[in-house]
Amino acid sequence: MKSAVSDITPIWPLLAYGAIVVVLIGIIVGLSYVLGQRHHDRATGEAYESGIISTGSARLRFPSQFYLVAMLFVIFDIETVLIISWAIAYEEVGWTGFIGVSVFIFILLAVLIYEWRNGALDFGPDGNKILRAYKKMRKHRTTNANDYTDIKTQQIVM
Repeated sequence: MKSAVSDITPIWPLLAYGAIVVVLIGIIVGLSYVLGQRHHDRATGEAYESGIISTGSARLRFPSQFYLVAMLFVIFDIETVLIISWAIAYEEVGWTGFIGVSVFIFILLAVLIYEWRNGALDFGPDGNKILRAYKKMRKHRTTNANDYTDIKTQQIVM
């Protein structure tokens, strides 16, 4: 028959580990205090000290498209994790898993094409709009330049 003492797991490794952690933390904090720099520059007391005095508010407005792109990134990132986990377990899941992940990838491609067609991946203005505006600006500039030369020639004639 076993005694009650032999059933108790030793706790000394846990205590030794805790003591080592406390000693290491103390050494690290002590060394940073002793070896750390002490300076009192203009922005040292700021909340996010980087040597630059903060100007303005930290509350910036982002366009809603930024959040849409961020959500798409998170969604596709999670789907990548699922595909990688399938690739790791390929031998265990066999052809059933292959067909399942093929359907999954097909759905991903369909959603990506849908989002692309709806303009969810457009980050800036359309290139054709930029070209039209540039051509209009050049046309307007040349007509103004012609008006200017006409005025100059009229002044010379007088």
